[in-house]
Amino acid sequence: MPERFAVAEEELTALAGNESRLYEPFLGVLPVDGLSISTFGDFLQAETISASNAQAFRLDELQFDLGEGPCWDALESGVPVLEPNIRERPNRVWPAFSEAIIADDLGALFAFPLSLGPLRIGAIDLYTSRPSQLSDLNIRRTSDLATIVSRLVLSRAIRLSQSDSEGEADTRKQFSHREVHQATGMVLSQLGISALDARLVIQGHAFAVGRSMQEISEEIIDRRLSFAVKENRIEGSHD
Repeated sequence: MPERFAVAEEELTALAGNESRLYEPFLGVLPVDGLSISTFGDFLQAETISASNAQAFRLDELQFDLGEGPCWDALESGVPVLEPNIRERPNRVWPAFSEAIIADDLGALFAFPLSLGPLRIGAIDLYTSRPSQLSDLNIRRTSDLATIVSRLVLSRAIRLSQSDSEGEADTRKQFSHREVHQATGMVLSQLGISALDARLVIQGHAFAVGRSMQEISEEIIDRRLSFAVKENRIEGSHD
């Protein structure tokens, strides 16, 4: 089983630029009937990035429309939401969402948050048609896969947001200065993540607030902005 998850990690990474197929590696290692991967929350628009089938897509759409459901709880809490018997013995009751899925062929629902450092990105929703449990190993490994998906989905959002109006001077300002490298090291230390992820956090935050990486890096270096997480929020703030 660990080897299968290692293969799934490689397959996910290889899907960069082809994010609509991100569901595929999950189906190869998890005992589920379908899943979807979506963005929503603090700064990304509500969008289904990848869905294995119509049922998975419908679950996303319902939760977007109703503003409640397992994906919202997973993103808010930062931990997986597990409903092994959603029909007969639900752990949570979402009034509108629970009513909306009565006629659906669902037994279990699981949701895993997508986040990178303090950035809340979205969630992975999984379902089975009959009541079902995820083993502790499956939960841990799915959380690991969710981290990879978070990187890919955030990179996708940044890539799609880039416009031709960004000239060479602005690109040079964002990516060539040593301040970005220094700020990356500070974020790495604050969050205990890799240098690549730290840089992506800076880039994602810059994207979220509509500013350049250079500007955000300068604020980090000046200690006017910290990404140290306190209750899943960015601890520092602008002066």
